[in-house]
Amino acid sequence: MNEDTQIKQPPVQSDQQAPHPDLEAQVAKHCRTRWLKPIPEHTQKTFDYATAWLAERGNPPLVLDSFCGTGMSTKRLAEHHGDAAVIGLDKSAHRLTKHANSSDQYLLLRAECEPFWQLLKSSNMKVAHHYLLYPNPWPKSSQLKRRVHGHPGFPILAHLGGTLEMRSNWQVYAQEFALACALIGFEGTLEQMKVTAPWTLFEKKYGERNHALWCFKGIFSG
Repeated sequence: MNEDTQIKQPPVQSDQQAPHPDLEAQVAKHCRTRWLKPIPEHTQKTFDYATAWLAERGNPPLVLDSFCGTGMSTKRLAEHHGDAAVIGLDKSAHRLTKHANSSDQYLLLRAECEPFWQLLKSSNMKVAHHYLLYPNPWPKSSQLKRRVHGHPGFPILAHLGGTLEMRSNWQVYAQEFALACALIGFEGTLEQMKVTAPWTLFEKKYGERNHALWCFKGIFSG
């Protein structure tokens, strides 16, 4: 198989070629019900550490980098948001150890993102800017509930407020995310994007493979 053939292949192999027909009902159900999963102990400890870290800095605007992987994006976001405190979250300790956290402006933490969001909500804490860069697409149509916007914790994002940015190399996933965000009160746009300075290792890889990249940017409108 030559390089030109590889480029023409879709970036994500899936049996789903359009937004999932159950998406709206799934999000509506999660908006009506309360998510009752207990907070994992390690995520509670991480949250307590994070709030103390923020307090030591005078509680500046919070930028959240959920599913941050190695933390490359967290470092980039700290450079981009010079007046904020940036926290990168990922459940994988292995991925996080690939990046040295040496800045006073950003913090890399091991935590499950949705329970961490729940703790922010319970503490009435707001997020100025929230980034979800290339979350796992879970490409099978049967995996809708495993996608960020199909998760019971997704409506929590509305309580955190602020701006929201999601990037993906799968157009269907990006379309679903934009539709789900509108259902919980985010006004925004979905556009194809070009990247000259990658924020994540995935973004670097996708750019090298000539994938089309999609970006949703929204702001909570209540």
